[in-house]
Amino acid sequence: MADDAENTLILTLDTGPVTIRLRPDLAPNHVARIKELAREGFYDGIVFHRVIPGFMAQGGDPQGQGFGGSGKKLKQEFNAEPHVRGVCSMARSQNPDSADSQFFICFDDARFLDKQYTVWGQVTEGMENVDALPKGEPPRAPGKIVTMRVAADVV
Repeated sequence: MADDAENTLILTLDTGPVTIRLRPDLAPNHVARIKELAREGFYDGIVFHRVIPGFMAQGGDPQGQGFGGSGKKLKQEFNAEPHVRGVCSMARSQNPDSADSQFFICFDDARFLDKQYTVWGQVTEGMENVDALPKGEPPRAPGKIVTMRVAADVV
């Protein structure tokens, strides 16, 4: 699946590149929406507004504060994929069907989130660049997504 450019995201963070293998087998609607937003350039310049050591880095809010999104809520696609290091999952409010554009990348095991959040991808390269994001809620000088692209559009 590593050669599936249509299901690979290339994030250029200000800390370095990150490659994410998308999982349409787990969350087809979430993957489709993330690819749509990436192709629109929605994520370009967006910060990681919540970065908690040992837990996760969260971004995807165009306002950079954790309350905004693209304006399109997604029906949950909870799955049994474990929340472990490098897993990409959707952030949401208490409403299970409230995921929008915000997502998080797990730094470590966060299995207590299993089956309650929609896992849609896995970091395959560049996790050290996620690790290097400035920490905080919010970080004083947040790290950001310079660009997010579907690999098929870059090749």
